[in-house]
Amino acid sequence: MYSFKNDYSEGAHPKVLAHLLDTNLVQQAGYGEDAYCAEATALIQQKIGNTDSEIHYVSGGTQANLLVLSALMKPFEAVICAESGHIAVHETGAIEATGHKVLTVSAEDGKLTPALIKPVIAYHSDEHMVLPRVVYISNTTEIGTIYSKKELQELYAYCQAQGLILYLDGARLGSALTAASNELTLADLSAFTDIFYIGGTKNGALLGEAIVINNKMLITHFRFSIKQRGALLAKGRLLGTQFSALFTNDLFFEIAQHANQQAMVLARGFQEKGFKFLTEPVSNQIFPIVPNTLLSRLQEDFDFHCWQKIDQEHTCIRLVTSWATTDQAVADFLQVVADHKG
Repeated sequence: MYSFKNDYSEGAHPKVLAHLLDTNLVQQAGYGEDAYCAEATALIQQKIGNTDSEIHYVSGGTQANLLVLSALMKPFEAVICAESGHIAVHETGAIEATGHKVLTVSAEDGKLTPALIKPVIAYHSDEHMVLPRVVYISNTTEIGTIYSKKELQELYAYCQAQGLILYLDGARLGSALTAASNELTLADLSAFTDIFYIGGTKNGALLGEAIVINNKMLITHFRFSIKQRGALLAKGRLLGTQFSALFTNDLFFEIAQHANQQAMVLARGFQEKGFKFLTEPVSNQIFPIVPNTLLSRLQEDFDFHCWQKIDQEHTCIRLVTSWATTDQAVADFLQVVADHKG
């Protein structure tokens, strides 16, 4: 059974593994103070065009979100996100467990705008309520959509005017930045967010995310927070080595583009059969709406997530492609779709 359930079912891209093997016996300092973390940091700073940004490496996305958000907020402050946001739905209350409320707003396309945030700010009007402090977004969003440059600029300008911090979850940032309709660069993210992270786990690394702090005035002594919460790895070199490989010769973007291309082949197959989507396919997550008869047939040979029930006869499924998704797997899946009668 072939899985389209996520983009981390495989191990790591061969070039990442090769770099880990090549450096395996070279002794290094611990806790991220090694030559490979330094090399990765220099490569990322060059790509974002900001040598003043702080970059820290942690093992996973939930860990990154918990570390950043808990360090940014005072005990009485809260974070705003879309109802579909990862911190609201898929992190087991990790943010709430740090003592911070997550304020959700309905966003059909998974994206936040100033217009959606304004009522939240207006409602929390005095010291008897939590104080909104951070705006959390992700790119791509949980439903595969991406932010335009104009949307991000407007959101950042609004946050600055309101004294809010803009934090971007980049678990699938590679997919967002290599989407055909994308307008943003890593340099834009450095200019129009306070903090973001670059996801490696879902883009060819064994594990790991790179937290990029653009506004260093917001977080001081961040390594203390990382250590206190058990995220400062003694073998931090393993994270730096992987990001060094990913940002050498633009491997990070190359493999993300492959995932997107495979997803677009899947999307075209559904479009040719007249199927609709929950959101427009642009990234490596696509959300086709299928008859339940086809759903049952697909489940015989493929693994994927049933996203939501549309009606009694139709279900929206989520298909996710990765750096390792093969042409044959895509062709086999689409053959079942093409053979469907109904």
